[in-house]
Amino acid sequence: MGMDTVKRFDRIVAIFIQLQSKRIVKAQELADRFQVSQRTIYRDIRTLEASGVPIASEAGVGYSIMEGYSLPPVMFTREEAGSFVAAEKLMQQFTDKSLGSYFEAAMYKVKSVLRVREKKWVEALESQVRIFPNQQLLNENIPNALEILFESIAEKKQVFLRYTALEADVPSERNIEPIGVFNENNYWYVMGYCHLRNDYRQFRTDRILKIVGTAKPFILEHKTLDDLRKRNEVKNKTKVRILVDKKISKYLGASKKHQGFVSETIKGNHVEMTFMVDDVQNYFSRWFLSFGDYAKILEPESLKKRVAEILLQTQEGLK
Repeated sequence: MGMDTVKRFDRIVAIFIQLQSKRIVKAQELADRFQVSQRTIYRDIRTLEASGVPIASEAGVGYSIMEGYSLPPVMFTREEAGSFVAAEKLMQQFTDKSLGSYFEAAMYKVKSVLRVREKKWVEALESQVRIFPNQQLLNENIPNALEILFESIAEKKQVFLRYTALEADVPSERNIEPIGVFNENNYWYVMGYCHLRNDYRQFRTDRILKIVGTAKPFILEHKTLDDLRKRNEVKNKTKVRILVDKKISKYLGASKKHQGFVSETIKGNHVEMTFMVDDVQNYFSRWFLSFGDYAKILEPESLKKRVAEILLQTQEGLK
């Protein structure tokens, strides 16, 4: 299909949508919008009429779609309907109660247009598809946290948070300008500009104790979520290289991805792994000790020192 044909098809679809959106549309209005001649518009209108769209025309007035005309309901295949079952189960388990209930309502609308055989197929699947999350993703006492965040992102309004950071003993309060929401390592995070710290921060939603939408607009222009995440990926990270016995490395497939895994290279009977790590002193060092008798630290020296300290403390505790 040539580019001219594609452009004409897109224009005809756009004309159809515009005819649906207004009571009367003039040919000159369409010609001005699409920067074509009125003769081209007349030809496009005839194409719509030939496809079965009932268009009324009146000289000197314009075009309109005859009253009562509507598109037939969208039909879904059995496979498409089945994908909705999986999506519904995921929404119920991996989002908050508010969004889960909205999706459930949307699913009822989808199911209402299914043919009988597709409905039976979906009903047979529904009771046999289950999602079992292995951890709490959101604070159950705040059933609409994601809903509030979605609204504030779309409306560019600040939100108030009461939040307990991992290293904090007491919660803190702050206003943030939420930029985006993402799921990583089975946790939901919101990335936003924090007015308490005057910098960009990410907040894990299961640590949010209270969230309130405000009427305060954003005061800053922000980069995209992807840009900010790339910025965080290289900020305050430590490069770590370790050498792991081949027979053990295969068991680290899932857990290493949670540690900032970057790449690996086969070195004889060992695998050299490279990581970019947020927390060398605590999280990574203790993870390394879970298989440390089959591995060697290549860099940095600070990790070697920290692992030695933990081993010494463990030895003291066994006396």
